[in-house]
Amino acid sequence: MTRPDIEFIAELETIVHARLSSPSDESYTARLAAAGTKRIAQKVGEEGVELALAAAAGTQQETIDEAADLVYHLVVLLAERGLSLEDVATRLKTRHAT
Repeated sequence: MTRPDIEFIAELETIVHARLSSPSDESYTARLAAAGTKRIAQKVGEEGVELALAAAAGTQQETIDEAADLVYHLVVLLAERGLSLEDVATRLKTRHAT
């Protein structure tokens, strides 16, 4: 994995925040957010299950696709709750230190 590839995750957070702050009917992100936190959380759960199934019985590409879906929906959920992946990374770093 190259640095610019992983840095796209931060760019994705910026894109999600932009779509949440300036909603458009054409934006899936804005429509998802308009459906509410419970719907976003449901999508995170669905994508988590789909990722687990793909990892257990799918192809590498299916696993990547489902992981991408999960990360996207996680970013939307965190943004909706006023959180970020940086908050998650900080928590992971704290846990690792103990």
